[in-house]
Amino acid sequence: MIRLVAHGSFVAVARQLLVTLLLLFMAGLSVASEAVPVAEDPELEKRLVNLAENLRCLVCQNESLAGSRADFANDLRREIREQMRANKSDDEIIEFLVARYGDFVLYNPPLKSTTWLLWFGPFVLFLGGAVALMLYLRRRRSQITESPLTENQRLQAESLIKEINKD
Repeated sequence: MIRLVAHGSFVAVARQLLVTLLLLFMAGLSVASEAVPVAEDPELEKRLVNLAENLRCLVCQNESLAGSRADFANDLRREIREQMRANKSDDEIIEFLVARYGDFVLYNPPLKSTTWLLWFGPFVLFLGGAVALMLYLRRRRSQITESPLTENQRLQAESLIKEINKD
């Protein structure tokens, strides 16, 4: 009977160890990422990465086209590769993408009438908040009224000051 219990606990420990190792192996698989497609021409791939770092992924939030793993980003990178193989300049490719998807595709959109709010909006909000805070503090300061101390309060304050000065 003692042997069966010992043998049974060994099997249970071995089973737990096997499950733990299997979970660790599966966790390692979930961290693995998809291989980055490499063009036949390493110079073309380097140019693509440099261009894609300055373009925004239209599906992801705040991620560059170079860093995104979304299917749409893969399609855009494929389109950019094709245009690069067709000997189009970076400016021509950017113009194509802006014409198709708008200024949102650029991380640094140009300063024009449709993007003024984007460029200057945060400053306007900051200044508006600062002015509102100043007005609030001035109004609050004007509501504070000073009343003179009574004789008893004055004597208490003087005694407290004398005690502080002794120390």
